Amino acid sequence: MAHTDSNTVRALGWARRMPVSGGVRAGRRWAREHLDGLGWSTDAPETADAVVLVVSELITNAHIHAHSNADLLLTWDGSYLYVSVHDDCPTPPRPRRADLGAVSGRGMALVELLADDWQVHPDDSGKLVTVRFRGPDQPPQ
Repeated sequence: MAHTDSNTVRALGWARRMPVSGGVRAGRRWAREHLDGLGWSTDAPETADAVVLVVSELITNAHIHAHSNADLLLTWDGSYLYVSVHDDCPTPPRPRRADLGAVSGRGMALVELLADDWQVHPDDSGKLVTVRFRGPDQPPQ
């Protein structure tokens, strides 16, 4: 987390529910607006595009596999952007190999490829998938 002194943590966060009808497109647009506000679309356009794609994949997974709305949370701590999506299904997503001609099945493989890290946290009402992206000013690990 970004620290301004030993007792202060500074972070920005935004949350929104993405309904099954129209949530994916709205989620992409909403995430892009916040990335623009952080300057990522100018300072780190490739990372901003990756974040928007991951938002799209996670919301799609919530709608298709969990058959639920997606609760989307973006958190910027000055070093990393965390993209979290909660849905109603406790089954964790897994990257898998899709057949060459398949039109789906690559979402979590894309998440794994584009993000710095991702985790799944099951809870009493489903699961939270959290993906981490290094900020534009952070050195590669």
